[in-house]
Amino acid sequence: MHLHFLRTIRARNQLTKLHCRQLSASAAIAAKKGVIFDLGGVILPSPFKAAYDWEAENGFDRGSFFSGIKAGGEAGAWHKLERGELTLSQFYQPFAKDVSQAIGRKVEAESVEAFIKNIEDTMSEPNKEMLKVALLLRERGMKTAVLTNNWKSESWNPSFFQGLKEIFDEVVESCEVGMRKPEKKIYEYTLERMNLGAKDVVFLDDIGSNLVAAKNLGIKTIKVDEVEDAILKLQDIIGHDLGYQPGTSRVRAGMELDVESLKKYLAHNLGFECNELKIKQFSHGQSNPTYLLSMGEKHIVLRKKPPGKLLPGAHAVEREYQVISALGAAGVPVPSLIDLCEDSSVIGTPFYLMDYVQGKIFKDPSLPGLSPEQRSKVYNSMVDVLAKLHDVDIHQAGLDKYGKQDHFISRNIKTWSRQYESSKTEEIPEMNAVMEWLPENIPPQTRTTVVHGDFRVDNLIFDENDHSKVLAILDWELSTLGDPMTDIAYTCLPFYFPSDSNMLRGLLGLDIQSIGIPSEEQCLQSYLTQSKLDNIDGKTWDFYLSFGLFRIAAILQGVYKRSLDKQASGMNASVAGDMTKQMAKLSLKIAGRSSQIECRRQFSTSRRQQSSAPGLVAVSVSGLSDRVQGIHKQVDEFIREEILPIEHDFRDHQEAETWTPHPKLEPLKKKAKEAGLWNLFLPLEADPDHRYGAGLSNLEYAHVCELMGKSGFAPEVFNCSAPDTGNMEVLVKYGTEEHKERWLNPLLDGTIRSCFAMTEPKVASSDATNIQSSIERDGDEYVINGHKWWTSGAMDPRTEICVFMGKTDPCTARHKQQSMILIPFKSPGIKVVRPLTVYGTKDSPGGHAEVLFENVRVPADNLLLGEGRGFEIAQGRLGPGRIHHCMRLIGMAERCVELMVERSKSRVAFGKPLIEQGTIQQDIALSRV
Repeated sequence: MHLHFLRTIRARNQLTKLHCRQLSASAAIAAKKGVIFDLGGVILPSPFKAAYDWEAENGFDRGSFFSGIKAGGEAGAWHKLERGELTLSQFYQPFAKDVSQAIGRKVEAESVEAFIKNIEDTMSEPNKEMLKVALLLRERGMKTAVLTNNWKSESWNPSFFQGLKEIFDEVVESCEVGMRKPEKKIYEYTLERMNLGAKDVVFLDDIGSNLVAAKNLGIKTIKVDEVEDAILKLQDIIGHDLGYQPGTSRVRAGMELDVESLKKYLAHNLGFECNELKIKQFSHGQSNPTYLLSMGEKHIVLRKKPPGKLLPGAHAVEREYQVISALGAAGVPVPSLIDLCEDSSVIGTPFYLMDYVQGKIFKDPSLPGLSPEQRSKVYNSMVDVLAKLHDVDIHQAGLDKYGKQDHFISRNIKTWSRQYESSKTEEIPEMNAVMEWLPENIPPQTRTTVVHGDFRVDNLIFDENDHSKVLAILDWELSTLGDPMTDIAYTCLPFYFPSDSNMLRGLLGLDIQSIGIPSEEQCLQSYLTQSKLDNIDGKTWDFYLSFGLFRIAAILQGVYKRSLDKQASGMNASVAGDMTKQMAKLSLKIAGRSSQIECRRQFSTSRRQQSSAPGLVAVSVSGLSDRVQGIHKQVDEFIREEILPIEHDFRDHQEAETWTPHPKLEPLKKKAKEAGLWNLFLPLEADPDHRYGAGLSNLEYAHVCELMGKSGFAPEVFNCSAPDTGNMEVLVKYGTEEHKERWLNPLLDGTIRSCFAMTEPKVASSDATNIQSSIERDGDEYVINGHKWWTSGAMDPRTEICVFMGKTDPCTARHKQQSMILIPFKSPGIKVVRPLTVYGTKDSPGGHAEVLFENVRVPADNLLLGEGRGFEIAQGRLGPGRIHHCMRLIGMAERCVELMVERSKSRVAFGKPLIEQGTIQQDIALSRV
């Protein structure tokens, strides 16, 4: 071992940096045999931000509740809760006292309960990259464990912890073992469970005190601030290649590449050995999809146009290739190019290839984890390289035809206004006002250079060991010839964005001087000095800032529109809708610092006017709360991954008309139930205490229901299929406790089904007052007679209960004649005559039947609400039902459009895919109203 190491030292000058890293890593393999993961902040999201936000929203100072933990100490309620000495219900009152003592004001137990619920709701979606890392470690023979300070709660999904035990070798919960981090003994206990020593393991946690305690035992630790950085550090420490490159993740749905076709191209055209081609997508960016292609030790980057119909002139990867090639020759730091492919038949769109540049990308402009000196170097080098870019002679570089050289800003205002209008989904008054103001206040253009168009710190790759060195400038999609002042203004925009923004994170709210970041004025002055330019007045600078924000708003609107059309490449694309409005407002505000601008608000009855902000009318998924967006995402993934792949089996079984449920149905229902995707339809208005359903409003469920419409078999999997949904809602709203016990609970559990009998063959039953069936009182019973038509669910062998509508008094007021009654479907006198067809199918196993009710007797207690209340119940039942049916139809229509697009992309005629034929594009466009 020592000899090998000495030989390695002697040969170091002949080895690349990568080889050195691999050799040093190989020494680490023998040293590290296991990895311990914290839960909250590592596997699950950190609770701190959500906790602080909740405190702010509820009138508490930041950190008030966490100060209660410190005030209580080891004997306090929080520590007892995590050691399992208190249940959650026992915890609220004593912890309220601890917090009250800490902050000097009375805190109620109800507030503590709400605080805890907020934390639990936040920590619901595990980080898939961390889970994948854990699985890879086990595959490579390393032991893994979860070590968490946890409490016993009914809100935790048991299937989640069961799932953790399937992924990790050991799961250590403080509340189960009676000790908690940072107590020394819980680390020793975990090591004992893993049968490893302290020197054998690595521990990942997001809390410093927990890491210090582990480090004191000799455990190697990693502080988790950013998941990506933590995984990269873990790779270096353990010496295992976890297949993780900075900023990459698995290819997102809808962004997949034709792998076999790409392999052939790489091999035949470029000579690459790509038998083991691995593809990941860069998560960074919202525009042109970008992928990391790994072929053994060779890594290259592929950048392409997004799929689908694009705005005119947008996403021109061919231009990107041209400008990168020219600037690289002029000494500007850019990636080395490999090839440009303009043949759309290879992967569906044109693309280009370039070398992968190993370095550091700072996604957060506040540069967390760096020292003040390092932050200053990053910002100074960013301004330096921008000045270097603008110093390139466009004539010598062969870029003088890269764009028009005059009237740059006026042309851009027109272009981005046109792009905005073509992707507009609603009126934004501030955007309209800015579009009027900008053309009237354009400053003179003093010089023409290459402008990047999206120059910011997260589009730069820095040397990992020398932050004063920029290795490459990325993302040239918006580059052209124009006024260079637009670039420096754009670079300074993060000074106006909140530091806690999820999408466009900035520096607003931070003490930038204390953390080493130059101010906006210092950045501008540095640029002007290096570019040998005179100072500019405040009004001119405000124009450039306002113009940059206007352009961002127009771009975000395009991203948002594509997200609605399922074309956007970034995972946060749907958030762009709200960000568009924020950018427009900020643009108008900055323009107004030196000008008087009138914002004429427009009003309309159009649905497009409705806001998509949470709490208002959520006309898109982005307008839903985070919780509901999470449910929407889960349902979407469940349908695509679990239902659609076996949809043909369900169809064949249905067409066989066995009148039995498909054998795969119950396992799917069980899986959906365990995932919490169950009884989502019950509206919050009918179930305010969440006793029976998921607590969604009709509007929130409508978006989820649309997803279920993409497969006719999906609703039942989530226990959300008609007529059971309407019948269950009737029982929730109007049933007695006995009705609920006997029929509602089994329906909610999915163990029985039901039918609804209202329509009749001899009258127009869409008008419920027309029905002729009778419900007559006879002592302690009602006698039912009637001929029913289209009784949905009547053919299903699992159907146990029928909600029946008939007349109890034909002589009273027209809307008081009807009543509804519950009829056990196995009652004597019920005859199912035949199933009725729907578009040629009998819809097995539920069906829609013709049914005779002849002298059927049921207890009088089975009547709902009382005599004459049937029409009232029918309206209450049909209101949500109409929404469900409409949204499912929209979902099916959306899927039809998706299938149409997919087919036109896969079929080739006249030398190119059908999707590129103008008439086909027009037909597809006309398919959406």
